[in-house]
Formats: sequence, structure tokens, C-alpha cells
Amino acid sequence: MKLAILGTGLIVKEGALIALKHVPEIEIAAIFARPSSREKAEALSTAYSIPTVYTDYDELLANPAIDFVYVGLVNSVHYEYTKRALLAGKNVIVEKPFASTAEEVRELRELALAKNLYVFEAVTLLHVPNFFAIRQALPNIGNIRAVTANYSQYSSRYDKYLNGQVMPVFDPQLSGGALYDINIYNLNFIIGLFGVPEKASYSANIGFNGVDTSGIVSLRYKGFTATALGAKDSESPGFILIQGEKGWIRALGAPNELKAFEVCLRGSGVTTRYELNRYEHRMVHEFQHFAEIFREKDYDCMKQGLDVSLAVLQTAEQARKQAGIVFACDGD
Repeated sequence: MKLAILGTGLIVKEGALIALKHVPEIEIAAIFARPSSREKAEALSTAYSIPTVYTDYDELLANPAIDFVYVGLVNSVHYEYTKRALLAGKNVIVEKPFASTAEEVRELRELALAKNLYVFEAVTLLHVPNFFAIRQALPNIGNIRAVTANYSQYSSRYDKYLNGQVMPVFDPQLSGGALYDINIYNLNFIIGLFGVPEKASYSANIGFNGVDTSGIVSLRYKGFTATALGAKDSESPGFILIQGEKGWIRALGAPNELKAFEVCLRGSGVTTRYELNRYEHRMVHEFQHFAEIFREKDYDCMKQGLDVSLAVLQTAEQARKQAGIVFACDGD
């Protein structure tokens, strides 16, 4: 895989570029930035030995040596840059959230399938060994009766927001907010394990510009309710707790990492802890998995991932609109 990186923000600097050092089967062939951010891109090019810097996206897409692009840009342009890449015949890895609406995800899915291209949403937790092990352990705890997920992390940009300075993550016009940022991990975990909920609602704390700074999504399934709390205006220890009639499973720490989990069967008095992830950096496993799927031409696995992406955006969009949060893409 010869990959072009789009963006110079934190997800690129502290995420993708560091993780990709551990994935030799992916070669970083280029980095793209807006003309105003060219110096940042050139600095990253030097630091990570990236051969080419682009500020013209069409020029990048015309390069036949590049077969994948990684979209690490602001949420509101994920759809546009992914669509342009697919139309140019490039495969895509797009950061979460996949897009701003379910219709955008549906369109990109259909375009990728029509052109026999690969498109992956980069949601780290869905690709770590601990997630697969939790899925395997689920039958042991019997019928599920409750799921609780909490990912609350005080944003480094929240103080600026309180002073009236709106960064992209707190801008609803750029598809920002707690639901589409931090809580999207909780939704991916729950929907990745249990499928599409029967109903979704969102109780949110709304800021001065109409953005959700924190909130709780309630998901109704047959036989149980799942709650997903995501906060960028406060913090607490992260966890996910799955309660069954025969026991419980608890994921420990930030849900986007799933560094460890515990299993306890009712009446056993024994709690067993598992730490199966092989890498410290949370993004290594997902890039390895994408490279493996591409190498093995496992198109069905790619399509299954798209099904989860669509289900998550359908749920998030329903919850967002129910809470009265308006994005620029919603129109009038």
C-alpha cells in the first residue's frame, strides 16, 4: 500500500504518522495540506522522510503511484475528500466519523462498491484483539440486560470555547461536538457488537453556539438498553460495562483504546483480566488490519466494516437531530 496522508493536525502528528512506523507494509508516499499549512506539511515530510508534499489535491490524485489516501481532516470535509478520491480511483482510509450524515456514508459505500475500491473508517477499537476477544466472550455471560459506556475527556480546546473561541471540534458547522467526536467510539463498540438499535435518543448539554459539549445516547435493543455517555466538558475514568444474566464484561480505560477488559461469571467469585493488544499505540492494529484486508483481497470484510459505519451514522444522525443539533450539511 502506497499511502498519501491528508492533513497536518493532531490525528496525523500524534496518531497516524507514529502508528505507521510500526506498519512496514504501508509506505507513506506523500502528505497533503492546504497552501496556508504547507510549512507544517514540509516539517512532517522532513521528520518522517515523506518524499512528496502536495497542496493541490487534484495533483495528488493524479499520481498513479498512490493507491490509498488517509483522510485526517476536519469532520465536515470527510465526505468531499473521500468522494473525490474514489472518483479518481483511489482507495480510502477515512478518520471517524466517516461523514456527517448517513446519506453521505450510503453514497460513498455505493461508489466504492461500484468501482471495486476499498474504503475503511478508522475506528481504532474495532480492530484491536481485545475487541474480538470481548465478542467471543459475550455468549458466556448469557442474555444481555444492560450496557453502559462512558468516554469523558476534558478537551484541551474547551477552555478556549468557554472564552468564546470556537475550534473545529466545537463547531457544529464543521460537524463537531461530543457525539460525533468522543461518543462515536461508544456507538461503534455497542453497534459493532449488537447491531442496529430499535430506537435512539440523545440528551445533550448544548453550548452557546448550538454544539453538544457532552451528552448521553440511549439505545433500545430487544431485551436491554444501552447508554453511551461522551463528554468533552468534563472527565472521568473511561469504561464499558456489559451485564448479562450469567455474568459481566468490563472494558477498562478509554473506549478508543480498549487496553484491557475483565470477565466475571455470576457465582464464580473470580474476575479474569485480559490485555491482548500487542502495541502501545492504539492505531497500529487498525492500519495492520486494513493492510491485511487489502493484501488478502477480503472484500467481504471491508463491506462488513462499511455496514457498521452506516449503522453508526444512521444512529448518530437520528440522535443528533432528535436533540436539535444542526449541521451545515442539513440545509435549511
